Amino acid sequence: MNKKFGVKILGTGLYFPKKVLTNADLAKMVDTSDEWIRTRTGIKERRISERNETASDLAYMASSEALKSSNISPEQIDLILVATITPDMFFPSTACLLQKKLGINSIAAFDLSAACSGFIYGIATAKAFISSGFYKTVLLVGSETLSKITDWNDRNTCVLFGDGAGAMILSASEESDDVLSVYLGADGSYSDLLFMPGGGSANPTTIETVNQNFHTMKMQGKDVFKAAVPKMALAAQKALELSGKKLEDINLFIPHQANMRIIEAVAKKLDISMDRVFVNIHKTGNISSATTITALDEAIKTGRVKRGDLVEMVAFGGGFTWGASVVRI
Repeated sequence: MNKKFGVKILGTGLYFPKKVLTNADLAKMVDTSDEWIRTRTGIKERRISERNETASDLAYMASSEALKSSNISPEQIDLILVATITPDMFFPSTACLLQKKLGINSIAAFDLSAACSGFIYGIATAKAFISSGFYKTVLLVGSETLSKITDWNDRNTCVLFGDGAGAMILSASEESDDVLSVYLGADGSYSDLLFMPGGGSANPTTIETVNQNFHTMKMQGKDVFKAAVPKMALAAQKALELSGKKLEDINLFIPHQANMRIIEAVAKKLDISMDRVFVNIHKTGNISSATTITALDEAIKTGRVKRGDLVEMVAFGGGFTWGASVVRI
């Protein structure tokens, strides 16, 4: 395994649940309004999974589309990576459950937990495995059912999140490398600003933790915003440096779709015009690890990027974690 391989992006896919929850719907549930949500977040609607619809279900649909666009069979995959903070269950991993649904048993499969930066962390992991020759073809998925850990009585957070999944197939190449760079970062000292306190070893599930609503997300929005903007800008700059490219070389910039104000602030800090920034938060909300990959897939399908174009994806999430990647489509 001494030979180094390049990474080829073969295809992508996405899946969103059919149920749409609009701002008007939310206004019937909590003290909010369409105008309040739109002006503060840029979100108009989001997709919500059914009660019996799991992260692995969404992942399966997105993966099936990615396999089709890549023109390969499931049997050609030799590693499955799933980035998620809303797994079907603690164990087995969502990747193993996805593997079962795809009917490709015996290959390696595991989950990654880096919150909204999960898919970028996944690209780094896939690239490391492929470039080293350890695995040849990797299925990388970001899948989230955030609606299941959202506090629907908290108007400051329930308006932000949605569900969805995106997938990418990456494979070894001796001719080229579509993943030009990846930069990752984290700072656990901010862990109390965006987290879910219940369910783990710190607060095992009990009647008391359920009654105290420990099993839903908690967020200090203003503090998250203050950290997100400079860290996303830093990650974008570092990934560009590692790729040997300049911002003007990038055909499309895809930031994590967390909040329109964050997106605009990052673009301003990088001095990039909004016409070069991909935005779909208005119809998806924040879907954590799935935002960058679903946005990329949509950009490809709508013609915002074409084969050979350079795209930079950047994300920031709980942990805190952050990361960016420059890829060639």
